[in-house]
Amino acid sequence: MNLSVLGKVIQNKEIANNIFDMLIECEGADSFAPGQFVNVLCEGGDALLRRPISICDAYDNILRIIYEVKGKGTALLSEYRIGQTVDMLAPLGNGFTLNKEAENPVIIGGGIGTYPLLMLAKQLNNPQVFLGCRNKSLVTLIEDFEKISTLHISTDDGSYGHCGLITELACEYIQQNGTQIIYSCGPKPMLKAVKAIAMQFNIPCQISMEERMGCGIGACLVCACKTAAENGDYKYSHVCKDGPVFDASEVIFE
Repeated sequence: MNLSVLGKVIQNKEIANNIFDMLIECEGADSFAPGQFVNVLCEGGDALLRRPISICDAYDNILRIIYEVKGKGTALLSEYRIGQTVDMLAPLGNGFTLNKEAENPVIIGGGIGTYPLLMLAKQLNNPQVFLGCRNKSLVTLIEDFEKISTLHISTDDGSYGHCGLITELACEYIQQNGTQIIYSCGPKPMLKAVKAIAMQFNIPCQISMEERMGCGIGACLVCACKTAAENGDYKYSHVCKDGPVFDASEVIFE
């Protein structure tokens, strides 16, 4: 299958410090699924490898990606202008398995892992969304999530919402109200805590893993993560090809 896609930038604006919100006119975007990602060629400099970026939303042949400027590639991407062509491999990876019948679904996101959860939340029935950020300046997409969910926010320093870890807030909610499914995306320590919550309350849980990627299609083997094997031992799966979404029970956190 040919995954090469060319799109046209229709928006690329900074919405927080070093956080950019890009809209790309892209034929076929309506077929993209929550939890999948794109691998973007960042042209204009010496960034040789494509950069994997989670899909924030996709609708009416428009792809939305939100990314943080962290290195050469994303710095180049932040300089793209309206009308400029974006060269992508898309869509890549296995996304979330939607359970639209589940009552009171809970979504937990942290840091840049909050962005790919918007499209997921739009396709569930009144989800409870828990988003954690370092501080108020990095809290984004409030209006987007409030339109489609009940939103709970925490910051590490207490500058916005609950003061503390988002997993603490989510665990308290689940203990009091229950849920039939948990979805999550964010840094490994947070995902490890989410898995523990799911196991504590015996709740099905899907997590989207964040790993460094080279090719995005399973050829370079850079994005290995340890997962449970059928014989009770472990094996190495690859986030780009086998994930990025896994059943939480499969992932082995060190």
